[in-house]
Amino acid sequence: MRTSRTWWWLSGVIVGALGLGVSYLVAGLLRVRASPAVAVGEGVRDLTPDGIVHWAIETFRSHDKLALFVGMFVILTLVFAGLGWLARTRWWLTVTGYVVLGVVASVAVMSEPASTTTEMVPVVAGFVTWLIGLAVMAGWLRRWELVEASDDAAGDPTHSRRSFFLAAGAVAGIAVLSGVLGKLAGFQRAAVDRDRRLLRVEDATKPVQPRGVKVDVDGVPAWQTSADDFYLIDTAFVKPAIRPRDWQLRIHGMVDRELTLSFDDLIGMEITEDWITLNCVSNEVGGNLIGNAWWSGVRLAGILAQLGIQDGADAVLQTSDDGWTCGTPLEALTDERSAMLAVYMNGEPLTIEHGFPVRTIVPGLYGYVSACKWVVDMEVTKFDRIDAYWTDRGWSEQGPVKIASRIDVPDGGADVETGTLVCAGSAWKQHTGIERVEVSLDGGAWTSATLGRVPSDDTWVQWRAEVDVDDGDHQLRVRAIGKDGDVQTGVEHDVLPDGATGWHTVEFSAR
Repeated sequence: MRTSRTWWWLSGVIVGALGLGVSYLVAGLLRVRASPAVAVGEGVRDLTPDGIVHWAIETFRSHDKLALFVGMFVILTLVFAGLGWLARTRWWLTVTGYVVLGVVASVAVMSEPASTTTEMVPVVAGFVTWLIGLAVMAGWLRRWELVEASDDAAGDPTHSRRSFFLAAGAVAGIAVLSGVLGKLAGFQRAAVDRDRRLLRVEDATKPVQPRGVKVDVDGVPAWQTSADDFYLIDTAFVKPAIRPRDWQLRIHGMVDRELTLSFDDLIGMEITEDWITLNCVSNEVGGNLIGNAWWSGVRLAGILAQLGIQDGADAVLQTSDDGWTCGTPLEALTDERSAMLAVYMNGEPLTIEHGFPVRTIVPGLYGYVSACKWVVDMEVTKFDRIDAYWTDRGWSEQGPVKIASRIDVPDGGADVETGTLVCAGSAWKQHTGIERVEVSLDGGAWTSATLGRVPSDDTWVQWRAEVDVDDGDHQLRVRAIGKDGDVQTGVEHDVLPDGATGWHTVEFSAR
């Protein structure tokens, strides 16, 4: 007689969870950012076809990583259950499965930027735990089987079952405890948060919102976006927690002199500050993946000028601590715009989510080719020599921001009173500026809106207009005209490969 397959499946899941928990604990103790499970998850992210990645971002937005984690959880549960079932008759296949999982985790971990042999320790710890856990659980199940099959009346099947359940509960408890302790051991983020609170840069100032930038219409988002409300788009499963004392930026490649900057080196340089609007290339027409903040940091133009840029260089490959890369036009980092290594956002240290301790800000470019959070490496190079995360997945190489405008008031589907309707919203074309914004009611003539003031061409501008509406259903659309004469097109185009186009249109009813 054999024990039920269910208990072998359950044993496989428990042993699998134990190995993952121990590896997570060891990673926390060694201050390894990416535990094997996280490294594998990020590897899956990197290998996933761009269409699926983009669908996940658009569908789940801030929950895309949660969705992938849930998917990985389901897959691993099935895999571990299958390995537990195989151990019933072919234990060597189970061991082979653990070896395969270990190899996958090893490749993922060693593919992380600046990986060392230390990153392999959690993988080895998890693999050894799987082998020991398998031996323990299989031993108790086989003892149960022998007692069940024995004709000896002295044998007590109930006692054997109880012993197995106690062993399974103990192993499961250790797995959970390992995960909890791993979380507690990951104190690096807490240390970074303390560093943030203690960080002071004397040359960084609190933002003072310029007069006249707001149009004072209820329903229009604030001209200055807080860190909490600022959109977040990145590919990091675990946000890098880097202490300022540990941060370094290496600048190399097609330069006469390489440079490695420490955090103290950086903040010892002249600090520049500016209002800059950032927006994501995934922002759909009328979308909210855009924000405006007061950024403080060191201009990259001055740093790069000291290194002696060699002839032919036209790009800078930026690399984040989590391995994400982007190719940025060299010209955008060396011209008169306020491209900077930012340390402060709205007069406060960057949050970990927004790139603490240092990130890159480049006005006029979409974030996927410029806004490198947790930046640790910059290679001056040529576009034809590099592959970057998103451009390697079919997005355009340069990524200049397209002219765009949005209606914030009235909302789509709103009910308003007949007569004069006040409508309002925002428009942007960073590093070029907005000359005019126009609205059209029900396909009629374009009417110019009143614009708020802006401190520079690198920020969005709020607009306000009045239209007369009669009883019935209506449609309102908006378009912007740039200071370079560029008229926003009404041709609708998806965000791929270089940003959405089209006029934002809302429908509402007047009564």
